[in-house]
Amino acid sequence: MPADGPPHGSPLGPPVLPDGVAVRRAAREGRLTGHTSSLAPGFVQGNLAILPADLAGDFLRFCQRNPKPCPVLGISEPGSPRIPELGLDLDLRTDLPRYRVWRDGALAEEPTDIAHVWRDDLVAFVLGCSFTFEHALIEEGIPMRHVAQGRNVAMYRTSIACAPAGPFAGPMVVSMRPFSPAHAIRAVQVTTRFPGVHGAPVHLGHPHLIGIADLARPDYGDAVEVAPDEIPLFWACGVTPQAVIAAAKPPFAITHAPGSMLVTDVRNSALAVL
Repeated sequence: MPADGPPHGSPLGPPVLPDGVAVRRAAREGRLTGHTSSLAPGFVQGNLAILPADLAGDFLRFCQRNPKPCPVLGISEPGSPRIPELGLDLDLRTDLPRYRVWRDGALAEEPTDIAHVWRDDLVAFVLGCSFTFEHALIEEGIPMRHVAQGRNVAMYRTSIACAPAGPFAGPMVVSMRPFSPAHAIRAVQVTTRFPGVHGAPVHLGHPHLIGIADLARPDYGDAVEVAPDEIPLFWACGVTPQAVIAAAKPPFAITHAPGSMLVTDVRNSALAVL
């Protein structure tokens, strides 16, 4: 995925989007087509995976067996583009900045709405996203380089195998953020409080131990520098379903474009555990 820079739609920088309603409206109106990192601080963001109903049961089992990369926040009724508990006005066909449409496991298009491919048999899954715990890190005064630079977070396929379910199997995708040792310790402590949005890191340091050959070449998102005195921390990532769907090669599926999340009306604090 190419670098997005600041969310599209404003030549002077990111638009002011203080909550989920504002982000969804901007996406629906075509004013936001880039990533959602740092937008609507304090509101839960989610990854999206949409599959035909005959595959939904297998995918749900996959999520249940792999809760770190695939924590389920909401599931739609078949054919419905709405999940009211995540937002009363929410429309999954239009309210993400960008989508990915998959056919037989291959990426077919990256539209900014999916009304033209919506079907009555589709079931949508909204999965927890690390952008939620990023707000908690920012509140703790822990800097994140990709946020400061207006970039999407770096994401990598790993050698960590997910537990299979039906046709769904494949590698875990992780997101990476570099920190000083002191900030790395605090980041682990903070994110452990958010198991519904990936929780604590799955790995830290030594990326080659989880199959990452070059941090400068992420599979998704944008590369960020890792300084010699910093430790890269790796969290399970909700882009994992994209790798799994590509491997399973279902006839039809839809996901979010990496970094372009569904922003809900749920508060981050609702997902925190003491």
